[in-house]
Amino acid sequence: MYLGAAVGVGKTYRMLEEARQLRADGHDVVLGIVETHGRRETAALIDDLELIPLREVPYRGVILKEMDVDAILARAPEFAIVDELAHTNVPGSRDHKRYQDVQQLLAAGINVITALNIQHVESLAPIVKRLTGLTIHERVPEAFLTRAEEIVDIDVSVEELRERLREGKIYPIQQVNLALRNFFQPSNLSALRELTLREVARDIGRRRQEQTLIDGTEMPHQLFGVRLLVCLPSDPHAAEGLLCKGWREAAVHGAIWYALHVETPQESQRKISTSDFRALLDNVNLATDLGAEFTWLKSSDAAKTIIDFAHEKRVSKIVLKRPRTSLWNQLYHHSIAERVFHEARNFDVEAVSDDL
Repeated sequence: MYLGAAVGVGKTYRMLEEARQLRADGHDVVLGIVETHGRRETAALIDDLELIPLREVPYRGVILKEMDVDAILARAPEFAIVDELAHTNVPGSRDHKRYQDVQQLLAAGINVITALNIQHVESLAPIVKRLTGLTIHERVPEAFLTRAEEIVDIDVSVEELRERLREGKIYPIQQVNLALRNFFQPSNLSALRELTLREVARDIGRRRQEQTLIDGTEMPHQLFGVRLLVCLPSDPHAAEGLLCKGWREAAVHGAIWYALHVETPQESQRKISTSDFRALLDNVNLATDLGAEFTWLKSSDAAKTIIDFAHEKRVSKIVLKRPRTSLWNQLYHHSIAERVFHEARNFDVEAVSDDL
């Protein structure tokens, strides 16, 4: 599976390159469906590759074309190229979604090479919505991705992708300015690139764990490697930054990670503002969306509760907010962060400033 941050990064091009290489190596390859979107460089790679004719489906007075799954099954090639995995088929098709068509091919013993944009991964939909403001309706279940023998990241820089757009290599020229102002904003593309890298890292970690279990070289509890605990303060802005840091670090290490909020009597729901409480709940949802296991505890001793929780979950690193304290407080009072530093002797502890 070729995975990319957005349309235009080169997934279809790479699939066709692989198809040509496989055929040169003596393998039987057919093109089930390929969307060139009018890109001449991509279309040129089809050349003399065998393309299974698309099936015509009448729908509301027009004829639409879909991949002909039955024809591919009858042809029974060794490899089939299937583009745009998240596509929703025309009503009346054999399956509702194209990834279900691929399941049919796999069940028949046909190897499939396919492509997907990261925003179409179903489990990432809430994160995509939060990071980019986009609601994606065509989705592929995360469980389907785990069936892939390999997930390959097709990546280009944000500016290179925007330049391809300006040159008319992605959309028609008349659509370019609108796309640059909306989906192709640098902030959106950066977020989607990061999600793509994270997904590929997760896939590599998952395969490493599976192989280690097969080899029997490590005990199961060792497979998780780093276990990370992010402590969420009541300050909603600091909490969001800590979560983003935790998510990135967990992705790098393939780590299991936890988000913990300890509600003290001074920070009870009755004492914080409605807006802050609502923002805190939003961050609870964000923690879950980013893959953390979230826990909300009540305690008059937050530092001890954090340390006890870290022991219980066999955490290796604790991340929390650096306190903003006056010199007077530094001399006569110990913050939660300072207590965790001094008392959590069996853990790495990192205190993060507000401008992380």
